[in-house]
Amino acid sequence: MQYKNLGKRGPRVSTIGFGAWAIGGMNWGPTDDAVSKAALHAALDEGVTFFDTADVYGFGHSEDLIAEVIKERGKGELIIATKAGNDFYYAGKENDDGYGAIQQNYKKEYLIEAAEKSLKRLGLETLDILQLHSPDIEKLEGDEPWEALSILKEQGKIQHAGLSIQSFKESEQAHLLERHHELLDCIQVRYNLLERKAEKLLFPEAIKYGVGVIVRIPMLFGLLSGKFNRSSIFEGDDHRRFNLDTEKLDSYLSKMESMEEMYNRYSEWSPAQVALRFGVSHPACHVSIPGGKTPQQVQENCAASDMEVVTL
Repeated sequence: MQYKNLGKRGPRVSTIGFGAWAIGGMNWGPTDDAVSKAALHAALDEGVTFFDTADVYGFGHSEDLIAEVIKERGKGELIIATKAGNDFYYAGKENDDGYGAIQQNYKKEYLIEAAEKSLKRLGLETLDILQLHSPDIEKLEGDEPWEALSILKEQGKIQHAGLSIQSFKESEQAHLLERHHELLDCIQVRYNLLERKAEKLLFPEAIKYGVGVIVRIPMLFGLLSGKFNRSSIFEGDDHRRFNLDTEKLDSYLSKMESMEEMYNRYSEWSPAQVALRFGVSHPACHVSIPGGKTPQQVQENCAASDMEVVTL
């Protein structure tokens, strides 16, 4: 496992982390808590020191599982990055299709309260990183979300502040990074072999200000693992019914097929590993956070850290 400093002010982290959305038990199909915990343990065994979660993942369940593993293994050098801003506390699971019952809330009082609830669930006195969770750009125009992060830092309830950036309006987001770079220690960005807009605007700003970059969706919801085809169907509450509908699936697969020469250059590695290594090959990027629902998936993911740099 290789390690990098997460930007100028951030902690040292493994270049392959653990994205803990899927283990929350919602939006990714069925899960088994025992298997999910085994996956978390496997990540630690492989040298992973970065877990990325959010309070809304499984309505707190992802954080609960991480807390159980911390009790069993100790926190050690593990860095936990969580998120707040999607208010699920008044949304019953029976009314939630993955998005509809959840409301964005970036009021100062709410963000502080949400951080305190995450601290309690995780059993920690301080959050290593708290990120604003993919807010609409309009939610960030006022002062309240930034004041909340500043207050939480001053109170010692968070060590580092971050922003999980939406996958659109990159120019406005780059401007936000410029305005708030003294407060923001890291940003989380959607970036992968097929989605590279961040290279144009966000990455140069991050490098300029020494802001760490966390790469999310590095395997494009599992598509870049090579395990899906045009007949793949996602059922139940699996969010990929929306994010990988028939039209998108066909478009993405066509792009993958056009990259055959690139895949041939790295034929000793799996498609998933190539995708993951690409995600941290850019000089702006520090840690990639693939999801992992089983120990086997985690072990394959982690091996990508030691690959050569992947370029197109």
